[in-house]
Amino acid sequence: MNVLHIVGARPNFMKVAPVMAAIERQRGVMQALVHTGQHYDANMSEVFFAQLGIPVPDLNLEVGSGSHAEQTANVMARLEPVILERQPDIVLVYGDVNSTLAAALVCAKLSVSVAHVEAGLRSFDRSMPEEINRLLTDQVADLLFTPSAEAGDNLLREGVAAEKIHYVGNVMIDTLVRLLPRANSAGLVNLPERYVLVTLHRPSNVDDLPMLRRIMDALDEISRQLRVLFPIHPRTRQRLHECGIEVTLNGQLQLMDPIGYLEFLALQRQACVVITDSGGIQEECTYLGVPCLTLRETTERPVTVTIGTNIVVGRDMRRLHREVDRIVAGKAKQGAIPPLWDGKASERIADLLVAWHHNRTSGQTVPFGADPTASHSGS
Repeated sequence: MNVLHIVGARPNFMKVAPVMAAIERQRGVMQALVHTGQHYDANMSEVFFAQLGIPVPDLNLEVGSGSHAEQTANVMARLEPVILERQPDIVLVYGDVNSTLAAALVCAKLSVSVAHVEAGLRSFDRSMPEEINRLLTDQVADLLFTPSAEAGDNLLREGVAAEKIHYVGNVMIDTLVRLLPRANSAGLVNLPERYVLVTLHRPSNVDDLPMLRRIMDALDEISRQLRVLFPIHPRTRQRLHECGIEVTLNGQLQLMDPIGYLEFLALQRQACVVITDSGGIQEECTYLGVPCLTLRETTERPVTVTIGTNIVVGRDMRRLHREVDRIVAGKAKQGAIPPLWDGKASERIADLLVAWHHNRTSGQTVPFGADPTASHSGS
């Protein structure tokens, strides 16, 4: 079997690493990695490849930045000849970034099978570009690997055939489980006993400059109680500059350059609370048992709210303050780890891919995925 993985942005890297490692342990499988270059900053890309143990990409399309349309179109144009040349049996796409949708569309047009890792997640908010990417990718995918039970429910409601859907668990957690023992904050910062960790990158927060200013004012007030550590996404840094908010490396509100996965994980597991608009960090906090406050009106990962430690506070800065106060007072929400977030999702994916390829090449039909919302892989 010839497998091609397509990644383009930092969240993809944490998902592809364990899947490639699991496939490597299978017999008779060749695999290659294409990096679209959607994230081209070294702090957002190269350091992650090194820390996660991802092999050097076989090809980098170097699409760089641009509008959603430009990025998607550039990936499609540069990826099509790669697919035609390599003739993969199946292409794996990850998450919900522009590269994910672009690769899925190219493969659908060329009648090349697509597997979507982290399928079925829905925020039900189509103002989010990622939601459009998720919806369209799932409609053209041949195999849909879901991280949680409600993701399978979403797909079934949208008319996806049950036999395509496979509940495997969360590959992000596979990476966390593997690397948590190596996470080390030594030398990164002079950590206080209690601190808040912040990440922001969503357009609804950082491209809306009045909203960004309100968030920064709220963080400044919170920093009077607790040290606030804020590794800054490159686009967020640019928006802060446009707001006239000076970046400082001192004081209780400490703005930092982007850091590697291991360093961030070390900060995350020791934080008093994490304030974020990232989907993946909501999941990591749930696994780590760290309180998470999400600065979005919706989440495509509701299991982090219903089972985990996440609270969606929206754009309400007064509620943000109230929830931080509750956590500081020792009244943090208690969560649990969702089913199949056990560090073995990638192994389930590898097994399912081999079974899928065997069915295709042998002409046999082995039913699996009949119950995509059950708490098993369906294999």
